[in-house]
Amino acid sequence: MAGLAYTLMQRFKALALTGTELAKATTATIRSRLLKIGASVIRNTRRIRILLASHHPFREIFLQAAQALAP
Repeated sequence: MAGLAYTLMQRFKALALTGTELAKATTATIRSRLLKIGASVIRNTRRIRILLASHHPFREIFLQAAQALAP
């Protein structure tokens, strides 16, 4: 499982974080700064909304990564 998680994080970094300040970050840094954030998740029948705090320092990077992964 740890190997799978590491591979997943490396692919996430290659696909979604290129051109950002976290492009060369370690997996632990990406996890602590980008993925371990407080958010409110609202599920609807047609969409899922993630509401982030407006003062999150990596908000723009998170949105850029989410848009890069969206189809």
